[in-house]
Amino acid sequence: MNQPAIGTRNRTLGILNRYHLSAKKSLGQNFLDDLNVLEGIVAAADVTEQDDVVEIGPGIGALTEQIAQRAHQVLAFEIDQNLIPVLAETLADYKNVTIVNQDFLQANVPEVLDERLDGHHELKAVANLPYYITKPILMNFLKGQVHFATIVLMMQKEVASRLVARPNSHDYGALSVMTQYLYQVEIALEVSKKSFIPAPKVDSAVVKLTPRPVKQETAYSQPAFFSFVHGCFMHRRKTLWNNLQSVFDKQPATKDTIRTVLATVGIEPNVRPQTLGVSQFITLTNEFHKVGLLK
Repeated sequence: MNQPAIGTRNRTLGILNRYHLSAKKSLGQNFLDDLNVLEGIVAAADVTEQDDVVEIGPGIGALTEQIAQRAHQVLAFEIDQNLIPVLAETLADYKNVTIVNQDFLQANVPEVLDERLDGHHELKAVANLPYYITKPILMNFLKGQVHFATIVLMMQKEVASRLVARPNSHDYGALSVMTQYLYQVEIALEVSKKSFIPAPKVDSAVVKLTPRPVKQETAYSQPAFFSFVHGCFMHRRKTLWNNLQSVFDKQPATKDTIRTVLATVGIEPNVRPQTLGVSQFITLTNEFHKVGLLK
């Protein structure tokens, strides 16, 4: 335990050299070696000994180590078989860490959690996400197979900006609406590309997702809401009216129904979808369900 933290540059380089490791582009690997950032991620998640933490993509264990020093238990999903023996050594001193050699997106996560965790501690998720799977991982969390008290994710700064974007902004879109429907979203810290080995081409940001309290208004169906919102943003430059005809159809009777619903909720047909707030999309989803256009 007298060694420097895994997340320091010298220790990171030492581990990479010892195991002849290099970042795999196919897995979007970049090794985070900035201890201040690592500590900032764990602080954003407010990890305590009362928490069990699920990590995605531990790499050589830099973030895992920081979590393990504070959490009750850490369960980390690592897809790269070559990193399993590395993690066994770098994290040997941490008896509260379990490494699962599975793809998080393919794993039966609820089943794995039931098998590996006691279920008596608050559950949090923390990850430094490979850029190429950021959206699939996000959608996995949005589908909500598992309830996490807090989710803290490092991702491409551009994607983070979309998650926190407000109506009438350039970054606001379907992903903004779907995420903000379920979570309070904030950027906890911004991270320079210089904090990684190798350095990626763009900067990153750490996003904190906190489940919203019981909502006063909800969509009648979350899958239907997500599908509807996605359809509304299918053609960003088109008006809501034109997008709704793509979501449904262009039959005269359907157009009349769309006009009636828009009039009922007080939304002009010629507005663009990016001007509408989350609550307006909820209202539209429920109204189109009432009239039978959404099942």
